[in-house]
Amino acid sequence: MEKKKILFVSQELSPFVPKSDIATFTKRIPQSIQDAGKDIRVFTPKFGCINERRHQLHEVIRLSGMNIIIDDKDHPLLIKVASIPTVRLQVYFIDNEEFFERKSLLKDDNDELFKDNDERAMFFCRGVLETVKKLGWKPDVIFCHGEMTYFMPLYIKKIFHKDPHFNDSKVVLTLYNDENKPIWDNRLTEKLKFEGFDKKFLQEYQDISYNNIMKNIFKLSDGLIIGDPSLSEETLNLIQDAPCMKQEFILEENQSKTLSEFFDKVIEDKVLA
Repeated sequence: MEKKKILFVSQELSPFVPKSDIATFTKRIPQSIQDAGKDIRVFTPKFGCINERRHQLHEVIRLSGMNIIIDDKDHPLLIKVASIPTVRLQVYFIDNEEFFERKSLLKDDNDELFKDNDERAMFFCRGVLETVKKLGWKPDVIFCHGEMTYFMPLYIKKIFHKDPHFNDSKVVLTLYNDENKPIWDNRLTEKLKFEGFDKKFLQEYQDISYNNIMKNIFKLSDGLIIGDPSLSEETLNLIQDAPCMKQEFILEENQSKTLSEFFDKVIEDKVLA
């Protein structure tokens, strides 16, 4: 029986970036899911704080060289790879000088969210999907972590849904500490229009409040996982109302088995229209 394929996409991954709940979880889980019988590929942004020499990153020429258009502007896509020490997994890094050379991940020196985080997220999601196509690898589940991955359900369900690499792929989002909620640009729908989303679909995204955007993202997700027990009641209510499979917070000792079984259920579930 062919192994189920899990595309693991995270905005943070230890030991490459400073420690966080996401970075720690996303280092531990891929190997355990692979040991549970799944085939894994791991993608993360190549932020400027990542020391390429220390972590032995190197560019994959055959996968690089593509340009991705975001907000009607061309942005070169570079793909780099490295291995996680002590773990038998290769990591693919999505790189672009304009979006990812900054030393911090999501905030500037004044602790303010970067105003182009929405464009960075679009580039990252598109970069992952275009690279997976080049690899000729068809994921059964796209397992997402962090706000840089929030647009993945939109791309899979509305842009890449007819692509043979992704037409059966399910998207699972994991939600972490939401104290610093993403703030979307007032031109969000205009930027999404450049991505190919139709006008009728984008009417639901005119209201760029956290609740409205997340509600609509959850509607296109196949699974939602509570990755942090301290999620706000506001976010928990949005999760509860979403028309997809849900998974409560999982204790560390049960994570690999529970997640593997959850993926199996999501894969078997009827594809969202």
